[in-house]
Amino acid sequence: MKLTTRIQLSTMMFLQYFIWGAWYVTMGTYMGEHFKEMGIDTSIGKAYSALAIATMISPFFVGMIADRFFAAQRIMGVLHLLGAALLFLATKINDSTVFYWIILFYSLLYMPTISLSNSISFYQMTDPGKQFPWIRVFGTLGWIAAGLIIGGLKIEPTIYTFIIAAGVSAALGLLSFILPNTPPKGRQAGSASRALGSEAFVLFKSKPYLIFFIAAILVCIPLSFYYGWANPFLNELKIENAAGKMTMGQFSEALFILAIPFLFNRIGVKKMLLMGMTAWLLRYVCFAYGNNGSAMWMLYAGIILHGVCYDFFFVTGYMYTEKKAGEKIKNAAQGLFTFATYGVGMFIGTLISGKVVDNYIIPGGHNWKGIWFVPAFIALAVLLYFILFFKEKRQIQVAGLPENVTAIEV
Repeated sequence: MKLTTRIQLSTMMFLQYFIWGAWYVTMGTYMGEHFKEMGIDTSIGKAYSALAIATMISPFFVGMIADRFFAAQRIMGVLHLLGAALLFLATKINDSTVFYWIILFYSLLYMPTISLSNSISFYQMTDPGKQFPWIRVFGTLGWIAAGLIIGGLKIEPTIYTFIIAAGVSAALGLLSFILPNTPPKGRQAGSASRALGSEAFVLFKSKPYLIFFIAAILVCIPLSFYYGWANPFLNELKIENAAGKMTMGQFSEALFILAIPFLFNRIGVKKMLLMGMTAWLLRYVCFAYGNNGSAMWMLYAGIILHGVCYDFFFVTGYMYTEKKAGEKIKNAAQGLFTFATYGVGMFIGTLISGKVVDNYIIPGGHNWKGIWFVPAFIALAVLLYFILFFKEKRQIQVAGLPENVTAIEV
């Protein structure tokens, strides 16, 4: 891959995730400050559900229509330009219901660009396994940069988070038209069910995978509490530069992901997933008892645990899914896993989290200890469910087996 192509793709990834990190993390804080109305916490949860709805719908757009008829970079350019207009329009809205619909329409434009940016990258690579991580890491750096800039400028509850995201979206939209060409795949046979990964339903014949799949959906409920409410929580505690401090979670994510290849085959998928779920429980206990004083370290711990929470469950989950699926249906399996977690699971979680937070309003703010105990108990329940029912056999290499057998299950 040429150096110029590498620079183009790295810049694309940086801007792609800068946009998301600029408005998504602080949207709850912005809505709480901007919309002074009853039940705003429920409205915040509903607004965060927009991205989950878009995640469920985007496979239809990308898998069935977009990449069959149009070059990926051109589609992405148009979507980001339209998205920039909607992000700017969001700053002019003073009604939370109208704001929700704008965020929903924007999410429907943005989420397909995640797949499109990956497609553009993979098409240019000769060895995706080695080259893609070095391109994708710039996405994490973009998210971190957005948090540091917004936190440093102290603009979390203002319209400027959306204005910055709109400006970067417009820039990426224009840049997309000069990205390396990624031609359409053509009119391949397909259906709506295949776009959702229905070919991977065969995986449910494996009881361990079915148990894991259900756990993955359920664990997205506590995940939604973090995505939607960590920033408003920190700001309500008067934590300075809250958005900047939250980027420690992305640094942690980048660090812990390096450990996964070494641990996955050594300690087994069950222990990896258990470590991830235990981290969810510990994170919310830290948030429940942390404060802007002597227990500030607990808030830092809760943020830093994001790397273990996300990498050891979701990244490991993607790897486990690919291992169970095999070569023929691995793409369908990954699509189904994404649809179920970031789609169905997050949709349920965002609606629940909004109602929970709304029920814990007290004079001058919220009873955050009570709020954080809810996802903590949910994480504990999922953890116990997983310990009791997940019984995956591990494959080990054994010398002296027949030529057509390389490993046995124990």
